[in-house]
Amino acid sequence: MPETKIAPAPERTAAAEGPAGTRGTTIAVVLCIVTILLAVLDSNIVSSATVPIVRDLDPVHGVDRIPWLIAAYQLAATAALPLYGKLCDSLGAKKIFIGALATFLAGSALCGMAQSMGELIAARAFQGIGGGGLMSVTMVVLRQLGAAGPKDGEDAKAKDGKGAKTKGGDKKGNIGGIIAGAGMALGPWLGGALSDHAGWRWIFYVNLPVGIAVLIAAAVVVKLPAHTTRHRIDFLGAGLAAAFSTALLLVTEWGGEDYAWTSPTIVGLAAAAAAALGLFLWRQATAAEPILPLSLFGIRTMRYGFAIQGLVGVAMMGSIVYVMIYLQVVRGIAATSAGLFLVPMAIGMTVVGLVSGRLVAAGWSQKTFVVSGTVSASAALALLTTLDTDTGLWTLRGAMLLMGVGFGQLIGQLIELVQDTAPASQLGVATTGVRFFQTLGTALGASLFGAVLSRVYAAKGPGGSTSDISRLTGTARAHALDAFVSSADVVFACATGTMVLALILATRLPGTRTKA
Repeated sequence: MPETKIAPAPERTAAAEGPAGTRGTTIAVVLCIVTILLAVLDSNIVSSATVPIVRDLDPVHGVDRIPWLIAAYQLAATAALPLYGKLCDSLGAKKIFIGALATFLAGSALCGMAQSMGELIAARAFQGIGGGGLMSVTMVVLRQLGAAGPKDGEDAKAKDGKGAKTKGGDKKGNIGGIIAGAGMALGPWLGGALSDHAGWRWIFYVNLPVGIAVLIAAAVVVKLPAHTTRHRIDFLGAGLAAAFSTALLLVTEWGGEDYAWTSPTIVGLAAAAAAALGLFLWRQATAAEPILPLSLFGIRTMRYGFAIQGLVGVAMMGSIVYVMIYLQVVRGIAATSAGLFLVPMAIGMTVVGLVSGRLVAAGWSQKTFVVSGTVSASAALALLTTLDTDTGLWTLRGAMLLMGVGFGQLIGQLIELVQDTAPASQLGVATTGVRFFQTLGTALGASLFGAVLSRVYAAKGPGGSTSDISRLTGTARAHALDAFVSSADVVFACATGTMVLALILATRLPGTRTKA
């Protein structure tokens, strides 16, 4: 497929490109934070509203289509990520931000109006195309707002040998990462609350007034540098990346659940993913302007940053999902109430993320917080391996708070670390690359931990699957709950090992923000 050339943007005056002052920049940052919340909440808000959705749209066969309902958004968002990064670098982040937000809002309206499960699944996929762009592109916008906005002190003026900033500027990308983590923790609770008190359609309709206000304000307030350099868009590379991520996510979604791991469907999808990955790497090595330049992996900070972010995605899946399952299956807590146990995690992520961002802006090494974050998250996951059928709930809340302290340092600082290191012309692809690896890590974590839980429970349980626990009584139920807790503890042990590996990689990061 030939590469498509993008015509250069018209020249603008320096005044037109400049920031709108401190107040305008602050308003723009608030708009970005609201946008990130919308995107992250919608990525997992549906999981706690599946029962009323199925009851309303398809009470007979709807349960069988729930996996597609949940996966459609994530599949579309992940597949579009690499293309969004290159479009940002080629056309400018503001244009792509507005386009992604408009797509997301149109998808939200279609979701709310859906009259069947098929319509809702298709609308979720369309919404996901916009949602994937919102998360990654908004991080780029935040970064450019920090670069264009007022700076403090001499650190803000410091440059490395290639003109990339090494210090200074407002660490707005860090704030965006923390808000994203908090939204990820609170999404299931909010979805349950909205579906219980306002109806499931409001999960989507609530996006419209907020999103439209952001869209209008962003068009007026957000001021970013104009792009006047000619670039090419490698649509073939973007298509191969989408094919690889889609096939891989379907393997992790279906493997061991809808299809056996050795079934022709899963084997075929795995082979397709491997082939698409090979072709993608070949394309990136030969394309004039690749969608994800392999040269980025030659930079030590970028290489380790991508790997650590992927491992964080794996571990977060193990902590959030399986803590929720433990609370509902073992402790009998309703889904909405179980979501409240994520509040300590959200608080820890937000507070420590803001504090670490300020300390880094004051001159502290980002490596310090990445190492500290992996240590804290590892300790929290290790604490979760001690869960029993009667573990104190405040012990669990403490573990989730410690988890938030760990992930709060990691999510924001890893994004900042990669953005600080990336060449200015590749800021978009570097930022979406971080998100891409985290998303793939999350998918792989879901598959790995699901398989581990099923295997261990099958070996220790009374027979049947974990879905049968709710129907058991007496001694059989007690035996099943003990087996389930033992299985969950093994899952948390695997997540702990994942974070220890991330810690080892973190110690190999450079101690400064200069290029490796």
